[in-house]
Amino acid sequence: MQPARPTFQQQLFPDADTHTVFEQPLNERMRCLLRLEYLFLAIANSMSGGTVWDARNAIASMIDVTDQLTRADIKGELIKEIERHVNIVGALRNNPGVNQATLEATLARLEPLLALLKSNACQPGSKLRQNDLITQVRQRLAIPGGMCSFDLPGFHHWLNRAPERRHDQLNSWMEDLRIIEDAVHITLKLVRESAVPRRVSAAGGFYQQNLDPASACQMVRVLVADADDVFPEISGGKHRFTVRFLHYTEQCARPQQTAETIPFELQCCGL
Repeated sequence: MQPARPTFQQQLFPDADTHTVFEQPLNERMRCLLRLEYLFLAIANSMSGGTVWDARNAIASMIDVTDQLTRADIKGELIKEIERHVNIVGALRNNPGVNQATLEATLARLEPLLALLKSNACQPGSKLRQNDLITQVRQRLAIPGGMCSFDLPGFHHWLNRAPERRHDQLNSWMEDLRIIEDAVHITLKLVRESAVPRRVSAAGGFYQQNLDPASACQMVRVLVADADDVFPEISGGKHRFTVRFLHYTEQCARPQQTAETIPFELQCCGL
């Protein structure tokens, strides 16, 4: 029996921890979702710790999430994106080449989530916006050092309660943000999994690719071997994207485009 052929990623990166992933959104919806994912990861990381500083960081990220929800119609954008995914996945029900069990499991996650988002009772972030303590913290966040104990004695009192009480309160504040967190997670998961990885090379540190307008590419992912000691600057829009690989010649100098040919894994994601 012949050995299984390695995947593109295994060919490029034999060890799982020898590469770094860089992502570039190609539309405003993806930009918002990636920023929210970043904030939710920051919240989860802070809530896994039990220190006063962990609690402060968790609240600051929660406030960033609610501010992002206020600035843009995130709920509406998620509804549109999930409806589009439901329609695309549902249309594959009669396709013999599709794993029907996986398809039904995906729809079983998407459809209830969509119903919850459309509900009038779904008001993500309302608990935080209506909390006086959080309002005081929000007003001081923009001031350097503005959250000192003498500025916010009530917050200082809250922070110095038992870690268990702080954690329970943080979980309570997160309750009505979970729907957005779940929707962002599954939407980005489906978008990322839509890509077919390809092994390409950037001659002289430069790569450019035209996009088919019908392909609906929403995000570009670039996987770079850490051993190459370079990082990509990715820019793009509806019609094309470019990748320039840069490296630092000196720690304090501006990075320069490499003259070498850089092999990397490319994923064009979009449903």
